[in-house]
Amino acid sequence: MAQLRIALAQVNSTVGDLDGNAASIVEWTRRAADAGAHLVAFPEMMLTGYPVEDLALRASFVEASRRALERLARTLADEGLGDLPVVTGHLGSRTGGDGGAGQPAGSPLNAAAWLHGGAVRVSSAKHHLPNYGVFDEYRIFVRGDRLPVVRVHGVDVATVICEDLWQDGGPASVTRAAGAGLLLAVNASPYERDKDDARLDLCARRAREAGCALAYVNMVGGQDELVFDGDSLIVGPDGTPLARAPQFTEHLLVTDLTLPAAEPGVPLRMHDTPVEAPDGSTITVDRHVLSAEPLPAYPAEPPTVAEPLDGLAEIYAALVLGTRDYVRKNGFRSVVLGLSGGIDSALVATIAADAIGPENVHAVLLPSRYSSEGSVVDAEELVKRQGVNGRTVPIAGMVEAFEKQLDLHGLAAENLQARIRANVWMALSNEHGHLVLTGGNKSELATGYSTLYGDSAGGFAPIKDVFKLTVWDLARWRNTQTGTGLPFLYPFAQEPIPDVIIEKEPSAELRPDQRDRDTLPEYTVLDPILADYVERDMGRDALVAAGHDPALVERAIRLVDIAEYKRRQYPPGPKITPKNFGRDRRLPITNRWREPSSRD
Repeated sequence: MAQLRIALAQVNSTVGDLDGNAASIVEWTRRAADAGAHLVAFPEMMLTGYPVEDLALRASFVEASRRALERLARTLADEGLGDLPVVTGHLGSRTGGDGGAGQPAGSPLNAAAWLHGGAVRVSSAKHHLPNYGVFDEYRIFVRGDRLPVVRVHGVDVATVICEDLWQDGGPASVTRAAGAGLLLAVNASPYERDKDDARLDLCARRAREAGCALAYVNMVGGQDELVFDGDSLIVGPDGTPLARAPQFTEHLLVTDLTLPAAEPGVPLRMHDTPVEAPDGSTITVDRHVLSAEPLPAYPAEPPTVAEPLDGLAEIYAALVLGTRDYVRKNGFRSVVLGLSGGIDSALVATIAADAIGPENVHAVLLPSRYSSEGSVVDAEELVKRQGVNGRTVPIAGMVEAFEKQLDLHGLAAENLQARIRANVWMALSNEHGHLVLTGGNKSELATGYSTLYGDSAGGFAPIKDVFKLTVWDLARWRNTQTGTGLPFLYPFAQEPIPDVIIEKEPSAELRPDQRDRDTLPEYTVLDPILADYVERDMGRDALVAAGHDPALVERAIRLVDIAEYKRRQYPPGPKITPKNFGRDRRLPITNRWREPSSRD
C-alpha cells in the first residue's frame, strides 16, 4: 500500500476569464502545497469557466485557452509549484480534421489536463457528452476515447470528467481493468434540490465498480441561471464516505488516503492499451509516470466530513450564491428592486442583502391609489430591520398623467400601474448603475400572473424557480437563522422579514381589495399541479390520475400554455428544481397543441 495526500480545490471560476481563473489555480495550488498535498485537482473546465456554450465554437477562444493552459503550467513552475501535479479542466481541441458527421467543426474538447514540471503532461477529453436538461454538449464538443492513468508517488490515478461518471460505459468503466488505485473525477455538476444524495450514491456505486477509492471535485459558484454547490467528496473502494467538503463555498478538501501501490517497473511511457468498455466503445488506457516510488510513511491528518445542508438551507444558499455571483461577475456593485410589502419582494430583498450586503441593496416603495396602508408600513419596517437603502416614489400622479391621455379600463388599467413602477426602477438603474432584481416566483411565472414590461422587467430574478409555497417556507426559515453556520447569511439584529408580511394574503394591489385568489386557485392546490405539469411533464389524464382536481388541472394547463411568450422574455434566475423555466424547458411560443383528455 502507498500513502497519498490529495487536495480537491472546490473553487469558483468565471466563464471567459482565462487570466483570472489561471491566477485562482495558482493561488489554490499554493494552498495545497502549503497543506503538504501530493496532488491537487480542480473542477471541470476550470480554466475557461463552465459552461462556455458557443464560445467553444470560436477558434480564437479555443486558441486562447490552449495558450493559457501552457502559460499556466510554466507559471506554476516559476512559482515553485512545478513539482506538485495539478489536474484541471480546460477547453481543448483535437488536431487533424473535424469531429465527423454531425459534429462541430474545429473539434473542441471538454478536456482535463495534468500539469507538472512546467509542462502539460497529458490531456484527455470527456467521452459522454450530455445532451439533456441544461446540457447540450453534443452540439459543441467532440467526445474523447482515452482514460489517462498517471502514476503519482507509486499510485496509479485514473482521470474522468463529470458525465463519464454519471453514465454507464466509457472511461470510468475500464478503471478496474486499468488497475488504477484511485479514480479522480473533475466535475461541474449544477445544483438542484436534493442532488447531494444522488451524487453520493453515484460515487459509491462507481467506486465499487472500479474497485478503488474515488475522489470527486466539483465546481462552486453561479453562472447565469446555473448554480454549482461544490459538495466535493471522497469515498473508499467499498463506497464508504471518507471526506466531504461543505456546500456553496470555496474550500480545499485535503485528505490522506492509503491506496494500492502500483506494480513497479513500468516504463515512463507505456504503449497505448485499448480496452473494450461494457457499452461497446473502445477506450485507450494512456499511461504516464510522474513519480514511481511510494512515499515514506507519514502521520495522516484526520479527514474533513462536512454535513450536507437540509432542504430549505441548501435552497436558500443556492439562491444567495446565484444572485451574488450574477451581480459580481457581471460588474454590478448594487441592486434595486420594488418593495411592495408583499412576501415575494420581501424575500428577494433579503436574498440580496445576504448576497451583497444591505448597504448595496436599494429598495423602492411605489405606493399607488390601491396600495394599502399596511403594505407601505410593512415595507418600511423591512427596510428598517435589514438596513437596506429605502426610497419612496408615489406613482399615483404618474398613473393619472397617463390616464388623461389614454382611455384604459380593467386589466389594461391595472397593468399600466405595474409598467409605471418598472419604469421607475429601470430609470434608477440607468442613473445609478444598479442591477434591477425581478420579484416574480415560479407559480406566477407558470400561470402568466405577471405584467410584461411591468413586474417582469429586470436583469435577474432570484426566486424565478421557487414556487409560492416554498417562498413562504424560505421566509419563515430565514427568520429562524442568526447568520452563523451558512455562507452569505447576513447577521441581522432581528428577524429580517416582519411576520405580518409572511402572514398576509398575497395581492398585486392593482385594483380595490384585489387578492391572488380572485384569479388563481389557492397555492396549496395550484403548486402541486404546476410541479407535476412543468417539472414532470405529466399530461392532463396523468395529472387527474395522480389525484388532482380535473377542473383545476384543465385551468392550470391552459394558464401555463398561453403564457409561454411571457416566460421567454423573463430575466434569468437561479435554477433550484429539476426543471426550471429556461435552459431546462424549451417549448415553442407559437403552438396549437393542447393536452387531450380521456373524454376527447
